[in-house]
Amino acid sequence: MTTIAIKERISSANSVTVQRMMDSDPFLVDVDLAGKRIPNLKSKMILHAGPPIEWEDMSGTLRGAILGAILLEKWADSIKEAEELVVLKKIEFDSCHNHSSVGPMAGVISPNMPVFVIKDRLSQNYAYTNFNEGLGKALRFGAYDEEVLTKLNWMRESLFKFLKIILQKLEKEKGGIGLKSIISQALQMGDECHNRNQAGTLLFLKEIMPYIFSYLDRKQANELFSFISSNNHFFLNLVMAASKCMADQAHNIEYSTIVTAIARNGTEVGIRISGLGDQWFTDKAPIPKGLYFPGYSSKDANPDIGDSTITETVGLGGAAMAASPSIVKFVGGTIKDIQEMTNRFRRITITQNKYYIIPFAEFEGTPTGIDIRKIMQSGLTPKANTGIAHKTPGIGQIGAGIVTLPIKPFKEALMSYARTYKI
Repeated sequence: MTTIAIKERISSANSVTVQRMMDSDPFLVDVDLAGKRIPNLKSKMILHAGPPIEWEDMSGTLRGAILGAILLEKWADSIKEAEELVVLKKIEFDSCHNHSSVGPMAGVISPNMPVFVIKDRLSQNYAYTNFNEGLGKALRFGAYDEEVLTKLNWMRESLFKFLKIILQKLEKEKGGIGLKSIISQALQMGDECHNRNQAGTLLFLKEIMPYIFSYLDRKQANELFSFISSNNHFFLNLVMAASKCMADQAHNIEYSTIVTAIARNGTEVGIRISGLGDQWFTDKAPIPKGLYFPGYSSKDANPDIGDSTITETVGLGGAAMAASPSIVKFVGGTIKDIQEMTNRFRRITITQNKYYIIPFAEFEGTPTGIDIRKIMQSGLTPKANTGIAHKTPGIGQIGAGIVTLPIKPFKEALMSYARTYKI
């Protein structure tokens, strides 16, 4: 195949990739327990964010979240017993991405945790994610004390039940809740849909409000409303699962050089490329730069962690930073910084999103379709905004900031691409 023919083949494949990504139509259709719905999730298996990793190589944040999940599942009665189970290899671990799932920060999902069920109307594929606990001391930040476990138990025993009632009615009447529409509206209301989800959470609450007061009693309605309205990050997990649907719809397209997953497990950051199947390309996870809670600094920080960078692959998060001026108060920086972040993505992507529009950028679409060729040509890698967890298990969140992804995974992916397609 000639050089010109190869370029045309790649261009055609990439056009198909981003078109599928943008046309994906994810709907929230149900909630269920993870073990009943997530494909191939075994009875003693825990899923985690990022590429696959074993206990010996896990960071403190991920270890803390896993130990908390073991206590939540009642597989052990103490942290010591939980650690013994892990050391004896009584618990299996796997990447959320290998099970059509995503989770923020540690991303831990165990069989008896409730999950959102998202269906792509275009492909009929599904994606799954856990419920968001809120900021601060939370399992996803590696905390596992009684306060954390009490909240998680309430989420499984009450929040899950409330949402199940509502979504059964919504699915029957409307086919579920269209997430792409909410995301699009939220962008125009100041969210970038990764670390700022105030508008998205309120729009979601608006969708379910009539059902809250029609099908729940007053006590249940008050509990549900209070929890969601007080948790500005509630919608994050739904954005992530919607993004997973979009990215999976664009995955496994021959000759495509588009990135379809970016994920971090607290030790490594990994990427997947549409035309290279499920292979991970990894490098050491960096420490985010950002704003720390009083008493903490970068010396306390765990390396970057979480599946939430799936949002960057579909034109949200860092790619949409220019849509969210107020985000600088959470992650640090200036208005100029967030504009430069979006412009940085324009140099490494192939198109503007048809549905995700930035009012502050002359109503241009968010940059979409990260191309490993453009990354290597420009020397620029994606930047993402992120939460920061303490490196010691059990402490939790200590700040938020910005992380610049290393170039090594993109370089190795391009080299693998050249070998695979004999270029």
